[in-house]
Amino acid sequence: MKATQRGAHVNSLVETEIAPARRPDSDAPLDGARPPAQPSTSPPAAPPQLRSRRARGEKRMAAFSTHLGLLFIALGFLLPFVWMLSTSLKTLDKTMEFPPQWIPSPAVPGNYWTVLTTEKVDFPLFTRNTLIIAALTVLGTTLSSAIVAYGFAKIQFKGRGVLFAIMLATMMIPFPVTMVSLFSLFRWLGDNTPMQWLGTFRPLWVPAFFGSAFNIFLLRQFFATIPDELSEAARIDGCSEWGIFRRVIVPLATPALVVVALFTFMGAWNDFLGPLVYLQRPEQYTLALGLQAFQSQHGGTEWHLLMAASVLVITPVIILFFLAQKTFIQGIATTGMKG
Repeated sequence: MKATQRGAHVNSLVETEIAPARRPDSDAPLDGARPPAQPSTSPPAAPPQLRSRRARGEKRMAAFSTHLGLLFIALGFLLPFVWMLSTSLKTLDKTMEFPPQWIPSPAVPGNYWTVLTTEKVDFPLFTRNTLIIAALTVLGTTLSSAIVAYGFAKIQFKGRGVLFAIMLATMMIPFPVTMVSLFSLFRWLGDNTPMQWLGTFRPLWVPAFFGSAFNIFLLRQFFATIPDELSEAARIDGCSEWGIFRRVIVPLATPALVVVALFTFMGAWNDFLGPLVYLQRPEQYTLALGLQAFQSQHGGTEWHLLMAASVLVITPVIILFFLAQKTFIQGIATTGMKG
């Protein structure tokens, strides 16, 4: 009996030593025990389908806002052309009305025929002169710029970076700064060579065969994206540098070459200062000079006829852009892109 009571007393002492101490004034759980789970206050997660719908809605709203903003910007750029087109179909007294009447009433499409058949300004002749200068300028600029850009992009030589930097620095020199020097140079060439320069188209298109800094930079960036392995493979097959340029690089760079050609054509088509400096006879005038002559020879400005002539002048550029739009955008988007 005593042995049984002693064993129970010992067991109670052991349990007292093993059991963790608990403060009488604390409600904390025992050591090692997990606290009771607290009820969650956060809202339940949305189902995956609902989250996907929300994401698609946000993307659509962002795309709609972007397109709406671009539409307003496009309308801002389109507004002068719409005003010019509207004025070209009005009578002279209607052009000075305020507020302006956007839809001409009555419409006079005969203004365009008046411009084309006027005896004071020969617009068909001016168009031919402009096309000759623009075609030769596009040919020279595209060919020479592509050759120089290939050298900067694919041929390793000492001082390449320095020469490229000097070439880029020439972009900061505007034409009016060098206008007098170039005029003196072409006059000297005319006095000391059998070929006449001033009073001809040569000063307007011959410099194009010496390259353009901006176009060289544009093509160089595009050529740098073409893998060197293609050139190495052609070189192993015995192809020369000229052959690599003509058979490998040029076919792959067609979008960039179209961009250069289009930029050059627009610049030559709209050039006013160059023809004004170098051309001396009215039968040599370009369309830009023809517009000025058309305005001055009519005394007071006949705005309806001047706007009709302006529409005729810019129409070929607009048509050319829409015909080459896909290739033009592709060349702009891929220029300078690696991989």
